[in-house]
Amino acid sequence: MKTSAYIINTSRGALVDEAALADALTRSLIAGAGLDVFQQEPVLPDNPLLRLPNVVLTPHIAASTEQAMTRMANAAVDGVLRVLAGELPASLVNPDVWPRRRRRKD
Repeated sequence: MKTSAYIINTSRGALVDEAALADALTRSLIAGAGLDVFQQEPVLPDNPLLRLPNVVLTPHIAASTEQAMTRMANAAVDGVLRVLAGELPASLVNPDVWPRRRRRKD
């Protein structure tokens, strides 16, 4: 990577070798890093990335935008309403259980 490069990881912590990243950042081999995921979560207090001035760390919340949270809440409500109406939920992982579900008594 160029020395002006920044590495951003919002995917999976295991994709980045944190020890190698800390070394590269300390030696100015790259400019900086932004991490939302880590090899071990929660991050251990002795993780050297916590002390580097050229690193921005967030606690695994990159997907928690207002828009995303609203969509998740709406999807949950839609799922409940579909089940209450006797309809198959859109996100049913195991459709084989649907015929054996408990039904509410009116």
